[in-house]
Amino acid sequence: MIRPATPADRPRIEEIVEAAYAPWAELIGARPIPMDADYAAFINAAQVFVTGEGPDGLIVLIPEPDTLLIENVAVAPSHHGQGIGHRLLAFAEDHARALALPSLRLYTNELMTKNIALYASLGYHETAREDIGGRNVVHMTKPLT
Repeated sequence: MIRPATPADRPRIEEIVEAAYAPWAELIGARPIPMDADYAAFINAAQVFVTGEGPDGLIVLIPEPDTLLIENVAVAPSHHGQGIGHRLLAFAEDHARALALPSLRLYTNELMTKNIALYASLGYHETAREDIGGRNVVHMTKPLT
């Protein structure tokens, strides 16, 4: 079950994000943007959704005028390979449709090639590349039908 996060979930959310992104920080030479996000603010804005008892995974969804931004999706490393990330991304599609938004968008570091390949396999396509605070990111979009 995927549910809105509560303030009580924040410590676990931050723990998941830290653990999930730590290997990437070494690869890219900087902390990935989600590691330093304000999760209390995201939770207060009802933009964080979690799954599992722990919780075990999370997704941050920010409605924009013509799209739903997936700001972050992270799964606790001990739960990798269980389909949690795929379920969270499918939830994002359903959430966008419920908001009558025609597309999803996300961004990831260009060195996270495994993630780029995953998103491409799920129907996302690259729309731009940009430097954000010394981090080279790839923007991707998925139109919904």
